Amino acid sequence: MSRITVLALSLLTAGLVGVGLTARAETASAPTKPAAKPTSQQPVSASRKDLQSQAKGLALATEVTETISANQLEIANRVFTGTAQCEFNQTVSVDAMQDRPGHFKVGFNKAAYVMTPQETTTGAVRLEDKRNGVVWLQIPVKSMMMNQKAGQRMVDGCMHAQQRSASTAQAAGGAIR
Repeated sequence: MSRITVLALSLLTAGLVGVGLTARAETASAPTKPAAKPTSQQPVSASRKDLQSQAKGLALATEVTETISANQLEIANRVFTGTAQCEFNQTVSVDAMQDRPGHFKVGFNKAAYVMTPQETTTGAVRLEDKRNGVVWLQIPVKSMMMNQKAGQRMVDGCMHAQQRSASTAQAAGGAIR
């Protein structure tokens, strides 16, 4: 293995790729001296775990400070809350988060998702947890939960009390409101 390849690999594993790589590659034939040990005056590069921790903190801060528009707050007023009975004896709980207007905690199968309303062109109520790729869709006669990442329904045929009465009215030939 050439000295350039060894140098490049050691820089990659140390997380120091970038500055100085081309300069060292050009002067690879010249003797190199060992890297100086960091002193209190030289900045120490952050470890990979530190960088990952910072990224998670930034993602959490972004999630917590997500702003809700006036249209999203209007959609939030149309969300049915409480427990929805679903097919195959399953349930989904939808609860408004009192400390975060426009946000909902949606629970299914021992998992909880923090969802926000999203605008749709059809008028359906759509709650979405963008981080996990989970969507709760509510139309007048039923609701369903979908996993966008997997491209499949998680649960279907869910009904809150308001949806049951709308479904009964539709079956009887009445108008849906």
